[in-house]
Amino acid sequence: MPGAAWFWGALSLYGVATVLYLVFLGQAKGSVSRPAQGALLAGFIAHFLEIGARGIAGLHPVSSAGDSVGFLAWLLVGAFLITQLKRRLLAVGATVAPAALLLLVSARFASPGPGGDTTSGLGVLGRVHISLATLGVSLFAFATALAVIYLFEERQLKHKHIGRLVKKGIALETLDTLLHRCVQVGFPIFTVAIVAGAIWSGKKNGGIRPEYSVAMVAWCSFAGLLLARQAAGWRGRRAALMTLVGFSASLVVLAIYLVRHVTGG
Repeated sequence: MPGAAWFWGALSLYGVATVLYLVFLGQAKGSVSRPAQGALLAGFIAHFLEIGARGIAGLHPVSSAGDSVGFLAWLLVGAFLITQLKRRLLAVGATVAPAALLLLVSARFASPGPGGDTTSGLGVLGRVHISLATLGVSLFAFATALAVIYLFEERQLKHKHIGRLVKKGIALETLDTLLHRCVQVGFPIFTVAIVAGAIWSGKKNGGIRPEYSVAMVAWCSFAGLLLARQAAGWRGRRAALMTLVGFSASLVVLAIYLVRHVTGG
């Protein structure tokens, strides 16, 4: 497999980052925060080199459902690292690192069966659809990581339990603002991806596949969130919960694509 050494390097570094971020949350002092960030950055670079090696070999990052999931993991880590340049989001790393690790493992072991999805069956419109969908979902994934930290912090504050997550976390208002920005940017990208996917599926299969109904649940969830925030001032806990609903639907769609990729269905 092209870039195999870089893949295992990235996987190992994401694993180390996951452990260090979890240790960071459990420590009274943040002595492992820098090693955690360093391991995640090194994993991101190794992952980039793996994607580059596969590209040189003629394998596009969205050549298949499995490749797209791996690319999603890279985009998720990249979004976190870019945001980390301006804001201290160490606690969020404890959700991003394990998510990237699990996504990369899923991508590696989602080997296509006979007739599985490959580049040859995608065409330009198919690549545009999957590329934009992956980018949009990566932003939703980062929003979900922020939402998870928000809900945990809010719960601790509500019960007047000032745990280490609150002490090391981020202001709830900051988490809510960043979550909203991720959804704002990701929603139009995801919208174009759905439209392109519907056209592509109609041309390729003569109709819309069943997973598009699930994708529409995700779209409606994020559309409803943006509308409710604008019209009714939805923020905080309700926005975080709606983000979880939308991303859960996105994960179901990814799971369907992965199963089809493996079975060649």
